[in-house]
Amino acid sequence: MTFIESLLAARRPLVMEVKLRDPHGSDLLGPRTVTDLVTRYQQAGAPCLSVVTGRWFGGTPRLLREVTAATSLPVLQKDFLTRPAQLEAAHALGASAVLLTAALLPATSLARLVTCALALGLTPFVEITSERELDLLPAVADCVVAVNNKDIRTRERDPGDLTRSLRLLPALKAAGCRAPVSASAITDPAQGARLLDAGYAGLLVGTALMRSHDLDGWLTALDDARTGVAA
Repeated sequence: MTFIESLLAARRPLVMEVKLRDPHGSDLLGPRTVTDLVTRYQQAGAPCLSVVTGRWFGGTPRLLREVTAATSLPVLQKDFLTRPAQLEAAHALGASAVLLTAALLPATSLARLVTCALALGLTPFVEITSERELDLLPAVADCVVAVNNKDIRTRERDPGDLTRSLRLLPALKAAGCRAPVSASAITDPAQGARLLDAGYAGLLVGTALMRSHDLDGWLTALDDARTGVAA
């Protein structure tokens, strides 16, 4: 099953992220091994995983191989990917999806990379922050389109703005996006529940899950908050 299919079929569509450091450089892994964390996420019912290989967060491409070797779940490589060769390398290391950051790519490059990813059998996980960036995106129905609630210009050191996701959701739906995702700055289950109940097909949560001392409790609270809102 592809990354996008796994996300859309999930009862709890939460992409759980492996990230070695937070935006301020603090260690997130602690005494755990990467394999320990991946196994824990899989046991908790993650439909798919994300791994941050960007150097801002202490990652390397080798980390992608470590994660994909530890799981059969679809895995997203999060990094600043700008060339087809990088997508080919991600595929060779076992990735199922690749991050494409619309703010960093000219429209022609973004279109070429989306086409390249799909040809390789990778799900394009396209990160946007505005309607203009969405308008430049081809093959919207075949992409996961993720609204980044933080600012990459500050290396995501800002607290984030979840209202960005809520503002952009109507445009995502109008564009024919099957898999809109809200990503970053989701710090507690109630926030996540609000976004899912608003119509997001998935969430990507990294730091909050990495720091949680009770992963099952966090996930149960997310489920309970959704039920409470729906009622």
